[in-house]
Amino acid sequence: MRLINRRPGGVGLFASAAIPFALALVLYVVASSIRLAENPDDKLLPDLSTIGAAIERVAFEPDKRTGDYIFWTDTGASLARLATGVFLAAFLGLAVGVPNGLVPWFGAFWSPAIRALSMIPPLAILPILFIVFGVGELAKVMLILLGTAPFLMRDIEQRVRELPREQLIKAQTLDATSWQVALRVVFPQVLPRLIDGVRLSLGSAWLFLIAAEAIASTDGLGYRIFLVRRYLAMDVILPYVAWITFLAFLFDFGLRRLNRRYFPWYGA
Repeated sequence: MRLINRRPGGVGLFASAAIPFALALVLYVVASSIRLAENPDDKLLPDLSTIGAAIERVAFEPDKRTGDYIFWTDTGASLARLATGVFLAAFLGLAVGVPNGLVPWFGAFWSPAIRALSMIPPLAILPILFIVFGVGELAKVMLILLGTAPFLMRDIEQRVRELPREQLIKAQTLDATSWQVALRVVFPQVLPRLIDGVRLSLGSAWLFLIAAEAIASTDGLGYRIFLVRRYLAMDVILPYVAWITFLAFLFDFGLRRLNRRYFPWYGA
């Protein structure tokens, strides 16, 4: 049997996925041991016990000043901003992308503006957002929204244009209105694509969130990372980075499962 036709089983798939993470952990432990042997006060690569103590301090012990559990407070603040921005971006992607691809006059009016908007680097207009919306929650959510919504709008518009024309003609021969065509023919077919688009845009959404929190915030995962970097507190930074990675992976996994559960025909 050719190599391209061999597929790993359940155990093989799990082992193949776990090996890179295990190798990265072993490499870190070895590098940390070497640096600490040369300089016990080295902060760049703290050992696992130091990282464990830092996690216990920020996650399971209340802050002496505020009484909050800093790790979970930061996580809740960041997730609220991320969820709000991504949800609004998904809503706009669907609400604008479908008529852009389905209604020629609507697309002729909005498509050029959306293409132009998608070319603007979101981080370049971050100072403008802070000036217009202040340094509160709205500016952070707007950065995520402006960074991800144009991509989703263009993606959904393209998927609508790729739908077989025969489906639209058949629906119209059955006396369907434009609204009914959008709701009953187009919407069910582009919804799983929207979920995939959200998955692909999550990396950018995290980037915009952390950038906004690093510049102007009093809580959040990005805020904490940039706060403690001045002290070279790698024992806090590394767990926060690992936690962000785990959350992003969890969201990606959940969205993939959602697509498989409710749209099993998609990608089959």
